[in-house]
Amino acid sequence: MQQAADRTIETRSRRRTGVAPIQRDDPQIAEIAEARHGDPFSFLGPHRVGSVVVARAILPDAETVAVVDAESGAVVAEAERVHPDGVFVAAIPDAAETFRYRLRATTAAGSREFDDIYRFSPVLGELDMHLLAEGNHRDSYRKLGGHALVHDGVAGVSFAVWAPNARRVSVVGDFNAWDGRRMPMRRRDPGGFWEIFVPGLGPGHCYKYEIVGYDGQLLPLKADPYAAESEHPPATASIVAAPSRHEWQDHAWMKGRAPRNEREAPISIYEVHLGSWRRNLGEGGRYLSYCELAEQLVPYVAGLGFTHIELLPVTEHPFDGSWGYQPIALFAPSSRYGSPDDFRAFVDACHQAGLGVWLDWVPGHFPTDAHGLGRFDGTALYEHADPRQGFQRDWNTLVFNFGRREVANFLLSSALFWLREYHIDGLRVDAVASMLYLDYSRNAGEWIPNAYGGRENLEAIAFLRRMNELVFGEASGATTAAEESTAWPMVSRPVYVGGLGFGFKWNMGWMHDTLRYISKDPIHRKYHHNDLTFGLLYAFHENFILPLSHDEMVHGKGSLLGRMPGDRWQRFANLRAYLAFMWTHPGKKLLFMGAEFAQEREWNHDIGLDWQLLGDPFHAGVQRLVGDLNRLYRGTSTLHLLDCESDGFRWIDAANGNESVISYLRRSRDADELAVVVGNFTPVLRDDYRIGVPLPGAYAERINTDAEPYGGSGVGNLGMVEAEPEPMHGHPYSLRLRLPPLGVLVFTRER
Repeated sequence: MQQAADRTIETRSRRRTGVAPIQRDDPQIAEIAEARHGDPFSFLGPHRVGSVVVARAILPDAETVAVVDAESGAVVAEAERVHPDGVFVAAIPDAAETFRYRLRATTAAGSREFDDIYRFSPVLGELDMHLLAEGNHRDSYRKLGGHALVHDGVAGVSFAVWAPNARRVSVVGDFNAWDGRRMPMRRRDPGGFWEIFVPGLGPGHCYKYEIVGYDGQLLPLKADPYAAESEHPPATASIVAAPSRHEWQDHAWMKGRAPRNEREAPISIYEVHLGSWRRNLGEGGRYLSYCELAEQLVPYVAGLGFTHIELLPVTEHPFDGSWGYQPIALFAPSSRYGSPDDFRAFVDACHQAGLGVWLDWVPGHFPTDAHGLGRFDGTALYEHADPRQGFQRDWNTLVFNFGRREVANFLLSSALFWLREYHIDGLRVDAVASMLYLDYSRNAGEWIPNAYGGRENLEAIAFLRRMNELVFGEASGATTAAEESTAWPMVSRPVYVGGLGFGFKWNMGWMHDTLRYISKDPIHRKYHHNDLTFGLLYAFHENFILPLSHDEMVHGKGSLLGRMPGDRWQRFANLRAYLAFMWTHPGKKLLFMGAEFAQEREWNHDIGLDWQLLGDPFHAGVQRLVGDLNRLYRGTSTLHLLDCESDGFRWIDAANGNESVISYLRRSRDADELAVVVGNFTPVLRDDYRIGVPLPGAYAERINTDAEPYGGSGVGNLGMVEAEPEPMHGHPYSLRLRLPPLGVLVFTRER
């Protein structure tokens, strides 16, 4: 039928130079007008019909359309309206098919001239298509999504999206009245990708994709999975991001960051939710911007001696109450706090202040919001179709289909994107256990076994291993950490020895055991002494991080201070002792914001922290202690160098549960370097308490959590203790100490 229509155009155009009639009953005209045509580039734009070039366009609001020579500006043909909804056709005599032309349209609002979208060649090259189809395009974020660029000598924006089961995909936005008839996209196979170049368009425009599913049903407008910028929620459109103009000043940091992320480095992490660290109370409690956070948060964290900031997810998310853990746009920093370049400036400020930046990253699941990834082209595209695999009831979210190569490529590209484009130093992967186990939070009959009948998600395992290989192989000096709450083996061991390949693993067992212990009334602690010591049985199975995270400050759990028993003095003393125990225990450290000054109330993501508490000496004392612990930890190799090695720890006395006292040694590779830690977890002052040590000499009291500047009673050892040649605990020497109530002492041996 198309050939017959083309012959009609050719015949009549020979009789009448200029406008060539067209068969008005050609079904393609109605398909274009009604946005049902599956291959619009085969009909719209310039096409040779015999000796005539025919240009077709759909411009629903146009009254007249003319074809204009792009170089001379002369009108070369007037177009004829062939459908009342704005399909126009013009015959251009004596023109090549590559003739560069523009369209001039008159509307009720006036006249405008523009390049015809459908005269441009594809942006995606053959190599791009090959790599995308096989799921091995590590730079897919540079090709898919919306990108301002120059194509065929014309500035504009290219859009590309994966929707293999769609009948039609259009880009819609504030530039085309959100009308899906105007810019239907070109389908590229194999793989089912759709693309279009929109000349004359630039950064800042809002857009989505209008998709007709495989069954012919029009879907809700979809945000761009690869969007580099999004509207401020509750608005949901994607935004064409401007090319970055940020000039990085962190070259020295990036070149030398690898040692700062290694298992032997002192790593002390301040975990932050950017929206509730501090609010601008003078402007209605609005969020601080990325730039304001660079000015306020960065020097605060650096001043307290932390080595890293870990951000709860900043990937764009629709629901504030998800804290970012239900992201929609895995390539867009949240617009709640500013632009992409503003976020770059924040990371840059961290690096210049000597702080690494780790980002919570969520590749396990995504929300069911209509504009998101769910049933993206009318089918279960990013998720599993079977809810026994594809739906996570705990969070009402959809589970990524890790076995689909295009989905894995999407997620792997996201990981590399943050490391490359934003200089992120580490990815902390959320909810790894939910990815590893097919029966995670499911009853019998509610999950599908793997090919071998087991509960392990083999596809997720392969994905995580590949992700870690890419991070460590392609992002020099970056690392990864897993929030994995089970006893899965070798989470933080290399892939080549059978591990998952993470750099670190959160020690959830230590957290639960020790919080349970410290929450007990001291009179009962002797019956729970094992909770304090059990973690050392497995402390070196992984490269552990000791987390006191946001999850322990919400959902009725209260604040850290709120868990401490006793009167007000005892509660603060317990907290100080617990923090010192954590900072001297093997493992890297992570503390959620507010805990560093003993926030009283449970964390609320809708308001800022209670900074006024720092006017109270008890709260200010905890903050001072955290700063001193960080500085001691960073400056004392015995407390960090062998955090992940059994050679770095030895019990002095782990068995004194009756008095709730523990003591242990921390070592470095130098046999003469020692740190001695003694903790008294009862409110009883203990004089003449003797512990064994292996070496003679003077031992300096570096930390005493009962010191008056921290809010304590000032019981201590006058800053120094000399080892006596009296054997104790299997050692030839011993220290005679005065143990403060609910206090932890840290000594280092002076040479």
